[in-house]
Amino acid sequence: MTLPSSSGVNLWTSVAMIAAIVLASTTGEVLTAAAMKSIGDLDEIRAKSGMAGAIRAVVTCPLFFAGVGFLALAFFSLLFALNHMSLGLVAPASASLTVVTNSIAAKLFLHENVDKRRWTAAALICVGVYFLAH
Repeated sequence: MTLPSSSGVNLWTSVAMIAAIVLASTTGEVLTAAAMKSIGDLDEIRAKSGMAGAIRAVVTCPLFFAGVGFLALAFFSLLFALNHMSLGLVAPASASLTVVTNSIAAKLFLHENVDKRRWTAAALICVGVYFLAH
């Protein structure tokens, strides 16, 4: 089975490519957010240590570089998927599913409050991606 306008890429290959983008992007965003929470308020750091101190606080945080690495992986995964599938499927599916996985990851790993409205939006996004793929 192939997806519509996917240049002959089968369903499971398409799912795997989009999943790679979504998982790498979500991991990168969660790691970057965790890094920024661990660093603290950059305005306070800048007030005490200047701009160089704020930059030093960011570039000396290993979580920040791990996050940037995963975001780079997500970018190159996106380029690979766009090389094999249509933009009309890859871009909306990966972007919208990233919103869903970010909500889940924010709740599980960052212990953020994810309210009912955000969960409803995530569910509606899943329905939209389903219609997009079929």
